[in-house]
Amino acid sequence: MSERHVPERHVSELHAVVVGGGVAGLVAAREIAKIGVRVTILEATDAAGGALAQVQVAGLTVDSGAESYATRGGHVATLVRDLGLHDEIVKPNPQGAWLRLPDAAGGELTIPMPKGGVLGIPSNPFADDVRRALGWGGAWRAYLDRVMPVLAIGRVHNLGRLVEKRMGRKVLERLVWPVAGGVYSASPYDLEVDLAAPGLNKALTRAGSLSGAIALLRGDAKPGSAVSGLRGGMYRLVEALVESVETLGGELRTGARVATIESLRADEAAQSETSSPSSAALSGPGDTARSAEADRLAHADATSLAAPRWRTVLADGETLDSDFLVLAAPESVTRALLSELPGSEPLRDALDQVPDGPAPIELVTLVLDAPALDTYPRGTGILVAPGSSVRAKAMTHSDAKWSWLAERAAEDGPHRHVIRLSYGRQGDTDSTAALSDDELVAQALADASTLFGTPLTAEQVVDAARTPWRGTVPVATIGHRQAVERVREAVELFEGLEVAGAWLSGTGLASVVPDAAAAASRVRHAVVAETSMP
Repeated sequence: MSERHVPERHVSELHAVVVGGGVAGLVAAREIAKIGVRVTILEATDAAGGALAQVQVAGLTVDSGAESYATRGGHVATLVRDLGLHDEIVKPNPQGAWLRLPDAAGGELTIPMPKGGVLGIPSNPFADDVRRALGWGGAWRAYLDRVMPVLAIGRVHNLGRLVEKRMGRKVLERLVWPVAGGVYSASPYDLEVDLAAPGLNKALTRAGSLSGAIALLRGDAKPGSAVSGLRGGMYRLVEALVESVETLGGELRTGARVATIESLRADEAAQSETSSPSSAALSGPGDTARSAEADRLAHADATSLAAPRWRTVLADGETLDSDFLVLAAPESVTRALLSELPGSEPLRDALDQVPDGPAPIELVTLVLDAPALDTYPRGTGILVAPGSSVRAKAMTHSDAKWSWLAERAAEDGPHRHVIRLSYGRQGDTDSTAALSDDELVAQALADASTLFGTPLTAEQVVDAARTPWRGTVPVATIGHRQAVERVREAVELFEGLEVAGAWLSGTGLASVVPDAAAAASRVRHAVVAETSMP
């Protein structure tokens, strides 16, 4: 039989389809397009960005999704620099946020959030701001962490149990729970340490105590230095990514909902097994006949290997064939598409092990003319402990947090302010979904009045916007990492297929960006292996 030959293809002949136009999809598409592969991004909604979104309210353009990024690892900062936005990086007001907590008399108090911690876990239990939140009894209990037996070398998984065991329930309930609820919409008992607090396990091994580990993580970091934003809002990152992809020859198609995906190579392999002649059929009279038939089959194999691997079928019936397919859509969409692939039983089993996603969240953005807020009376916002009379889990005083927004708001009036309230916790039955827009705005105004400690009236509301989010908060629950590893292993069985997104990588842009870049890198290596690079 003639030697099988795979025809060499030029990189420009290859096509990659990316399903999902969030940051993960845009980063992956950009990295793939850099080497000359034609890239098509399919986004089901009318705008790219995913969890990075913006809203127009009272003439202001403000973030209605993530408003900052964690600086750890430097991955996002590198991306921002590559996109030409380095000079637009800004830091939040170091004044910081406050806490809404129950008091000893059965009421509630609002105090500045202790500085120098991670996820609310303090490095110094006797610091004045920590002691104010915990009381002397709570501070002494937290200090026992330093004299308890040294933490054994290993990996701790349950954040809530770790904090309660080492520092007591007051630290857990009054400091950690409000932060965990605000960031992850989840109980600390449901959070995986490695995902919620990257680096903490390694620091625990070095320090031997929880407070010592937090001190190691914090180092000499200044308040607010763990996160950064962009002047004009984080959506500028999305706009820059889209522009870069298109400059590289890629295409973004919005309103393009994907119905199904098909593995073309799997279909062809199955057809080959059923239609190829047997060895007996190839042993007919004459070597010439056998050689001609062998050459025909070898050519068919080579042509098959050079054909597209994937077919993406859109909801309107249009089909796109591609050599590579990157699924960077939300978990529910990705799960549905993968579950229909032939031979995907191991993948379906792995997907079934992924923990439930986060609770639905609603954000309410209010623009107010409120002189009482001019002094930023409660810092940059407030995190609310569970059990409060306030329904919101958190409130951000956006113009207090970001100086660029304060400057922009001041152009419209001397007392113009932007606040954002967040609703929805894991397991919370008190959903705001049933409220009308007017009812939700009234609820947000009442909550803001309580949190600020000053009455705010409907007459002061200049404009309002409501933004519902479903399953977009980064996942950090226990068991998530192991389940994701099984999903990734199952996906490796499908040639030319990659998955990416926050539901896999967890914990915001600092994890989403390098994870998506890694998926793109695997595609790039495959391209090099099967093409003649220029």
